[in-house]
Order: sequence, then structure tokens, then C-alpha cells
Amino acid sequence: MDSAHSKNNWYVITGASCSGKTTLVDTLAARGHRVVHEVARTYIDDRIAHGETVDEIRKDEPAFQRKVLEMKVAVERDLKQNELVFFDRGIPDTYAYDTLHQASRNPLLDEAAKSCSYKKIFLLDRLPLAEDYARTETPEQQDQLHALLEKAYQDLGFPIVQVPVMPVEERADFILRNL
Repeated sequence: MDSAHSKNNWYVITGASCSGKTTLVDTLAARGHRVVHEVARTYIDDRIAHGETVDEIRKDEPAFQRKVLEMKVAVERDLKQNELVFFDRGIPDTYAYDTLHQASRNPLLDEAAKSCSYKKIFLLDRLPLAEDYARTETPEQQDQLHALLEKAYQDLGFPIVQVPVMPVEERADFILRNL
């Protein structure tokens, strides 16, 4: 693994839609840990507040993914390296979404992925798909996305810890034991 990957005290919690990422990140935050919530959902919520629909926001999926990536890069640029931080999705998640949506390669993504620095990736096993306003994946895409996320982080040399399905408090304990 490239030594640049571990210069920060940052950890990514990732997985397919409905794997419990947000609930887990909220649990870690409630325990006093610094978290960065999913940038894509933040962007969607902001655009909805400005009168757009999810269909309008995501009609051009590659453009949507580029915007989310730009936001992720900006967020990470402003964080302290030594601070313990848990991310609800990391920069390399964009590889998985671009592949899922058959988007052309974004040069900014390659640059950002090479410079991102996470100590470990926690890949959550998925739960049954629960639809909400921001999710657009089918159950089949959910399975594909899980595999694509694992591949993206493996290809970049990040250590990955599989997190099984269990109650959220136990998942939080599992992650904290495996830092």
C-alpha cells in the first residue's frame, strides 16, 4: 500500500445503497466521533430545497457524479490530517458509480483518488433495499454496486474490512475495534 494512503487518521464507511451507512455514521457521531455525511445526499437535499426534483438533479448522472466528486474533494481539503474522521463514502466510491452508470472516465477522479488518504475502508454488507427519495438503484444494481465499491478500493490498495450485518451498535463497536 502506498504510504500516502495512511497519512491521515481517516476511515471510510461504504457499501451499496441500504447497507446502513448513514445510520452507522450517525451512531458514531452520537458517540462523539467526527463524521462527514454523504456528500451526494447533502447535494440532493440542497437542490430539492431550491425547487428541483431528484429526476432533474440526476438526469445527467455523469454531471451529477462530477459535482459530488468536486464537493468530496473540497470537504477533504479542509480537514485536519491527524483528526479521527469517519466518512459516509469516500472519493473512490465515484469509480463504482461511474462504472454502474457507464460514465466516461473523469480526469479529476484519477487525480483525486491518487491523493486521497484513508487508513482503512469499512465495507458494509448490504441490507434489503428500502426506497427513499434519493435512491435510484434497483436491487440488482445494489449488488453490482457492492462489488464495484470493493474493486475500486482494492485497485487503489486500501485495506478493506468487511462489516457483517448486525445491530447498529454492534457494527459501531466492530468498527472501533478494527481501527
